[in-house]
Amino acid sequence: MSDQTISAEAGLEGAPTDVAAFATNRHGPMRRLQGFLHKHPASIPFFVLSLGLLVFAVGVGRTFFAPFNLSLVLQQVTIIGTLGIAQTLIVLTAGIDLSVGAIMVLSSVVMGRLAVVFGLPPELAFAIGLLTGTACGFINGLFVALIRLPPFIVTFGTWSMFGAMVLYVSHSETIRSQDVAAAAPMLQWMGTKFPIGGGAVVTTGSLLMIALAILIWYVLNRTAFGRHVYATGDDPEAVRLAGINSAATLVKVYTIAGFICALAGWIVIGRIGAVSPLSGANANLDAITAVVIGGTSLFGGRGSIVGTLVGALIVGTFRNGLALWGVDVLWQEFAVGGLIIVAVTIDQWIRRIAA
Repeated sequence: MSDQTISAEAGLEGAPTDVAAFATNRHGPMRRLQGFLHKHPASIPFFVLSLGLLVFAVGVGRTFFAPFNLSLVLQQVTIIGTLGIAQTLIVLTAGIDLSVGAIMVLSSVVMGRLAVVFGLPPELAFAIGLLTGTACGFINGLFVALIRLPPFIVTFGTWSMFGAMVLYVSHSETIRSQDVAAAAPMLQWMGTKFPIGGGAVVTTGSLLMIALAILIWYVLNRTAFGRHVYATGDDPEAVRLAGINSAATLVKVYTIAGFICALAGWIVIGRIGAVSPLSGANANLDAITAVVIGGTSLFGGRGSIVGTLVGALIVGTFRNGLALWGVDVLWQEFAVGGLIIVAVTIDQWIRRIAA
């Protein structure tokens, strides 16, 4: 044995003889909570909604939980929830659409003007209104996907453009509910109410919102297109390396969102009975609020339709409960704004440590 070998063996004398082992990945309660919330983003809005219901149960009492009042909350959030479904699709791709409210109003105005003012068959006017909303979404998708402009800038611009088209098409005039009922009662179908007992009623618009939510949930969770939507928002580079056409995915997402906004235009006619160019004044912000409070990350790749609907219910519940409590509208909006900040803060906390 050479002197060099003996020297090497001598150097090993006294060294640990334990078998190498990998450290177990143990985390504290807070880290495990972050991991759970990252995997189940809808759990946060469910907790907030439950907390809100508990607070209003103590502060307002039976009036809040009256069947009629609870069904009223559902009716009030139907438009927000429908637009929120469209917005969720876009936010999942790490985008945002500031024009959803303008698309909704433009679609409703087109339906109403063509059917009532120009005398087209209501079915044809309705179809053209749906096509209008779909085309608006397609235009947004082309600018975002093919020209590669930031979604915020694109939709901020189209928000103004579609808003101008609303004023041009409507001539800033509201079509009365009596005129709509006489010429195109089909356009008011979404406002049809069905009693469900205890004084509670549900509208056709609310049923359509729930049906849309189920359909989009299935698409996102059970189809290849849904996986592409999540992947596009989570890791665009991995999507490119996997050979997925992210541009086509984005165009489809914005187009589908435009179609859903057009359906929301039909719902808003049923909700107010008339066709008004001012019917969606706060719809953009309300839809984004529902999405953010519902746990969908503004950075894309994480969120759910269920969370968005719960987020819409949170907004409606807080506004309704605070109103019954006698709180001024100013502080109602203050509370909703605080919820948005808390939701985004929680999202940052989860992504920074648990992702």
